[in-house]
Amino acid sequence: MAYVFPPHQNAALSVYGSDELYPVRRIYCVGRNYAEHAREMGSDPDKEPPFFFCKPNDCESVVAAKQEETLHIPYPPLTQNFHYEAELVVAIGKGGANISAVQAKEHIFGYAVGLDMTRRDLQKTMKDTGRPWEIGKAFDYSAPISPLRRREEAVNVGQAAIRLQVNDVEKQNSNIGNLIWSVEEVISKLSELFTLHPGDLIFTGTPEGVGAVVSGDSLNAEVEEIGRLNVVID
Repeated sequence: MAYVFPPHQNAALSVYGSDELYPVRRIYCVGRNYAEHAREMGSDPDKEPPFFFCKPNDCESVVAAKQEETLHIPYPPLTQNFHYEAELVVAIGKGGANISAVQAKEHIFGYAVGLDMTRRDLQKTMKDTGRPWEIGKAFDYSAPISPLRRREEAVNVGQAAIRLQVNDVEKQNSNIGNLIWSVEEVISKLSELFTLHPGDLIFTGTPEGVGAVVSGDSLNAEVEEIGRLNVVID
C-alpha cells in the first residue's frame, strides 16, 4: 500500500553527547505556571488549576537546535506583537496514564530549553471571543528548542535558574523552583487527561518578564544544568 504523497516528517531533537535523535510525538504546553507571570497576564495563580494547550510536532513548527547553534526564525505574519516565553521543556521517555507525582521522574528522558513564541495580539483576540488559541500559539517556527540534556545529567533542575536576554538585556530571571505546579505534578496532571508516550514534550511554563521582539533581535534563553538556546528573529 502506498501513500498518496510522502508522509510529513515530525521533528527530532539532538541529545547532548550523543549522535542519537529524540523523535517528537506530541507537544503539550502548560499555561501560566509561574505566579508572577500569571499576575502579569491578569490571572490569579492561587485559584487556577493547571491548563494545557498544544503546538504542532512537525519540522515547520519545531525548530531544533544543534549544539552551539544559533537558530534563525522569521517574524511571523499577521501580528504586530510577537512575544518570547522562555521555558524548561521536559521530554518523556516512558509512557503511561494516571502517573503519580512520586513516579513521574521515572518517565522523564531529559530536559531542554524552549521558547514558546506567541502572536500575543492574535492570542488576545481569541481569548476575548472565547475561541481556541491556535493562531496565537501553533504557527510555523513557534517552538525553537535546544538539544536535550539527559535526566541523569540534570539532578538539580528543580532548583535551576531560568533566564532570557534580548539583545544582551535581561528580560526574564527566575527559578524552576518557582513553578506553581512542579514538573512532576505537571506530568501527573497531564497524564490524567492524555496517555503519555515516549516522544512527548512538555513546555512547563514561563516566568514573568515576557515581551515583544522585532526583526533583528537576538534572544538568549538559558536553564542552568540544561543549556542555552540562541535565536535571531529575521
